[in-house]
Amino acid sequence: MDASQDSQEERHQRRENGEETERAADYGNALSRKEATEELLGCVVHSEEEAYRLYCDYGHRIGFSVRKGKQSYFIGTKNIRTKDYYCSKEGLKYDEPVTEANFNRPDTRTNCKAMIRFRVDEKGRWTVIRFVPVHNHQLAKPGERHMLRSAKSLAVGKSGVIDPSASTDLHPINGFSDAIGGDTADNSGYTIRECYSQVGMQGITVIEAGDGQSLVSYFKRRTNEEGMFYWDVQVDQEGRMTNFFYRDGKCRNDYDCFGDAIIFDTTYRTNKYNLICAPFVGVDHHWQNVVFGCAFLLDESVASYVWLFKSFLESMGGQSPKSIFTDQDEAIMQAIEQVFPNTNHCFSYWHILKNAQSHLGSLNTSQAFQNLFTKCMQGSDSEEDFEESWTAMIREYKLQDNSWLIDLHRFRHKWCSAFNKDTFDGGVNSSQWGEVSNNILSGISDENTSLTRFALLLEKVVKDLRRNESEEDFRCSQTAPVRAVKHSTVLKQAAESYTHRIYKLFEAEFLDGCGATSCHETSSGGNLLRFEITMQGRGSKVWAVALDTSTMEITCGCRKFERMGLLCSHALKIFTLQNVDTIPDKYVLKRWTKDARRSMFKLAQDDSTQQECTEAELAYRNRAMQYAYNLIIKSQELEESRKIFWDSLETGEKALEVFFEMRNMRTQAAKDASNREKKKKKPSKGPNSKKAKQAPAASSTGQELVVQTNEHQYQSSQDAQGNATIGRPYYYQQAFPTAPIQPNQMYMHPNVHTMPLCTPQQDLSAFAAVRPNSNFGGAKNI
Repeated sequence: MDASQDSQEERHQRRENGEETERAADYGNALSRKEATEELLGCVVHSEEEAYRLYCDYGHRIGFSVRKGKQSYFIGTKNIRTKDYYCSKEGLKYDEPVTEANFNRPDTRTNCKAMIRFRVDEKGRWTVIRFVPVHNHQLAKPGERHMLRSAKSLAVGKSGVIDPSASTDLHPINGFSDAIGGDTADNSGYTIRECYSQVGMQGITVIEAGDGQSLVSYFKRRTNEEGMFYWDVQVDQEGRMTNFFYRDGKCRNDYDCFGDAIIFDTTYRTNKYNLICAPFVGVDHHWQNVVFGCAFLLDESVASYVWLFKSFLESMGGQSPKSIFTDQDEAIMQAIEQVFPNTNHCFSYWHILKNAQSHLGSLNTSQAFQNLFTKCMQGSDSEEDFEESWTAMIREYKLQDNSWLIDLHRFRHKWCSAFNKDTFDGGVNSSQWGEVSNNILSGISDENTSLTRFALLLEKVVKDLRRNESEEDFRCSQTAPVRAVKHSTVLKQAAESYTHRIYKLFEAEFLDGCGATSCHETSSGGNLLRFEITMQGRGSKVWAVALDTSTMEITCGCRKFERMGLLCSHALKIFTLQNVDTIPDKYVLKRWTKDARRSMFKLAQDDSTQQECTEAELAYRNRAMQYAYNLIIKSQELEESRKIFWDSLETGEKALEVFFEMRNMRTQAAKDASNREKKKKKPSKGPNSKKAKQAPAASSTGQELVVQTNEHQYQSSQDAQGNATIGRPYYYQQAFPTAPIQPNQMYMHPNVHTMPLCTPQQDLSAFAAVRPNSNFGGAKNI
């Protein structure tokens, strides 16, 4: 865009021909930050307006707004010599004089040093002589950049795609609606939300080709090294990489063990491209973070989320989580409905509280309001109770016109505890687990971190999390928690079963139930007992508990076990009153125990449904692959360990071959016996019958079986016992080889009805090589 050699007449001619507009449009296309930086340095424009527009265009693509800064003049004139433009977050609020107008204004300054400086020569050319590209704050998301104050106005072109080069006073979405003649863009197939997405896409920074290819190479390397590594990438219509997802083999095993409740967090952004870094996170049996995979997304469209969730589901063998917790986002909601139709989708409490800070203003400092708002979220026992609390809050604080609260109430079934009592969350849906991305990802990225570097740093963070889990596993296996009541059999059982962290949570509930509750029985009938529990010193709230003494099934109105997987203090109180001194196995959730990772699969039973059989087979394959993978990793360091592992595989393979060979022989023998039974029922044919088959001549060179023809046949004692049981209608005939024979030849002979009692490793040709005496078998089958 350097026009330093152009004359004023040439430039005017280009403007008349529309070439100048084309240049501006070309410059408005998405560029990488590095390319934009190189283009800005030394760039020349010809007016103050063009200089301001140049930096505004750059700010719109990157994601920040622009403020006009200082300027200097030629001595003795009003002609500008240098002019500065700053990021709008330059400086600090306390640098400004405090006035009544700005006292309560939100603080937007972060003392950002990003800026650009132009120098004007005698010919009126504005040249960039200084450019600082680094920002110290989060940049605007692609879908938010159209709202930047200094972003140039947009309008829609005839093709139905929003044109960023058009200059108009219309808001981009209003311009779009006016251009197509409707409020919802029905005539063009666009919704208002999609229009906003299209506006944001105009400012997306394209991922550098080398950076994207480097990330793909990193994925390929890990695939070759690890085997169970999974990755996927999505490209746009022009073949550019846009969205990425990956997970390693350990993530798959973690998901099999702890993938019942996951958090999908989209609040973190990479600094270089402002991509969404969205990890899938859960909690392990130590109540610590565990990562199931991570994604880089270029935008927040429904299509991107659908692609990601499908890729995630495929990588996990098609197993959907029981529940998923996300931010309040309609695009995510639509994608989850399409990909996870049977999964409970809820809004994270932490995300709601975080959004409240920017939508409720000074009410965030009111403890009374916070208590009422928290009661609406987590303290309502029924839908009626919630509506009563919500109405009282809205009326007392005059929030009838608060659009955020109106929208939040519309989706109350996704966050209010009264509507989600049976939704399992494993404790992840709480304020302490909310800021997952910042806990895991903070501090691993700066403005120059490439995607590959980011992935490597994230790999290190995941390894640290896994090391913490290993240390906790070791501590649980080598030590025992100190029990508050030493001789309590319930606590003893809990300490032996649960991990240390989970045991402490259980112990707190146990002590609370035994020492801080009041109880009385309300009714009983047969095996069903009903109780009412009140917590001492915590108001008059009553919890209803029901116990079936025949099955030891207990239910409580608080639904803690359904949500957390741990018995509540109310249920433990009733167990204590009924002298139940051990926790029923059904209430010891394996995902919280020390053996959470052991034998996660179970073989299908005879009475299993088709779905249960499929799930059992899938779990078996997943566990077997992970087990084999772990052994490969463990044995690969030394040649001796490799040989041990390889010999074990060969031994196992031989054992499987023998097993299936014997199984096939038994199956064939059963078929032959069935055929013989059918033949017995048919009338026998005479010797002169034309259709009678001639007996095959015995081979003098091949193997043959000589059947003993004496009329008194004997059988082994085991077979005699079998005959006494099943009433076998025929005599047992002994067969003896005249030449070495194969096992299948002996077993398939029509006169041999039992399997030789020998191990697979024995030479079966030696079986009965010596003709037995007359006492063979011990019993006569008569």
